[in-house]
Amino acid sequence: MTQDSELDTLVRQRLRGLRLARGWSLDELAARSYLSPSTLSRIETGHRRIALDQLAPLARALGTTLDQLVESGSDDDVVIRPHRDEERGTTTWLLTREGAAHGVTVAKIRVTRPVPDELRVHPGRDWFTVLSGTVVLRLGERTILVEAGEAAEFSTMVPHAFGAHGEAAEILCILDHDGERTHLGPSSG
Repeated sequence: MTQDSELDTLVRQRLRGLRLARGWSLDELAARSYLSPSTLSRIETGHRRIALDQLAPLARALGTTLDQLVESGSDDDVVIRPHRDEERGTTTWLLTREGAAHGVTVAKIRVTRPVPDELRVHPGRDWFTVLSGTVVLRLGERTILVEAGEAAEFSTMVPHAFGAHGEAAEILCILDHDGERTHLGPSSG
């Protein structure tokens, strides 16, 4: 089976699955997508090729996006594997897929390093909640201890850095594009 035919089969299964999950007949989906019931039947059964001008109204009617209809069906992206950065003293699990909506990245980070001496700035805002341990957050001249169950949100134009207080700490963070590049991008020596 070719990759194109695998994707075609996957999209057909998703279309049918979404229709059935909503309890809709072919007639109901046809009315919502402005396609005929016979066209929908042939699409679902593989007796008709799926055209882009059919996918867009089907996605809209089913309350999904074209991206979601055609995203990989592979199990390779089910398990999120950690990325260890010894130099930074962090282990990161990226919880947001590449190209995610809204331009934010969600990540779980295990921090083992103490707070770095060098404070950095970048445009935007950072947000994190501490899952376990305690995080030392340096914001300019201030040093703030953020305990498990607490969260922090701040302008990243204020010079900042964070690290573990004593034992390792785990945080769940939301970063904008600049925050992702600064905190998760390549180390700067």
